[in-house]
Amino acid sequence: MAPLRKWLLSGLLVIVPVAITIAVLQWIIGTLDQTLLILPEAWRPDKLIGVHIPGFGVLLTLGILLLTGAVVSNFIGKKLVGWGDKVVSRIPVVRSIYSSVKQVSDTLFSEGGNAFRTAVLVQWPREGVWTIAFVTGAPGGEVAAHLDSDYLSVYVPTTPNPTGGYFVMLPKSDCVELKMSVDEALKYVISMGVVVPGSVR
Repeated sequence: MAPLRKWLLSGLLVIVPVAITIAVLQWIIGTLDQTLLILPEAWRPDKLIGVHIPGFGVLLTLGILLLTGAVVSNFIGKKLVGWGDKVVSRIPVVRSIYSSVKQVSDTLFSEGGNAFRTAVLVQWPREGVWTIAFVTGAPGGEVAAHLDSDYLSVYVPTTPNPTGGYFVMLPKSDCVELKMSVDEALKYVISMGVVVPGSVR
């Protein structure tokens, strides 16, 4: 029974990551293929060539993103985006949602953004227990006025799903900056400490 158990576990270690990767890719491709619905029915690949092409929506999405980026990168495009922001900001319910999402996206995707640029070691959820977190910036406005020393805004991800977590403000002296990259730190968190970055001794 011992060899059978060993072979079963070895097979799982190979098959499970491959199966999950394929399932995630199928979901992503299937979701992006929905962008084909914005095309007139006569222009869709199914109608033009009579064959469904998986992944064509991915190419269409990339094309739309590149075209949009090229348009808004020039002077006229920036003026149009600014005008659109002003229009949306006057709509009562929409403006609160749009402004929040825009602030987050600007922080995450802009070249000058500082979100998730540094991995740190912090004591969480209590003293003596350590975990990896990510610096998202520094407290500002009214919050900063109530803090009596140098603080950092920190995101503490959960394991193994890092999309859920906690936003906390900690003294800078309580945050130990790590030399590992953000990608390495995320792998460390997602793998629950199994995948140890090479920079960690």
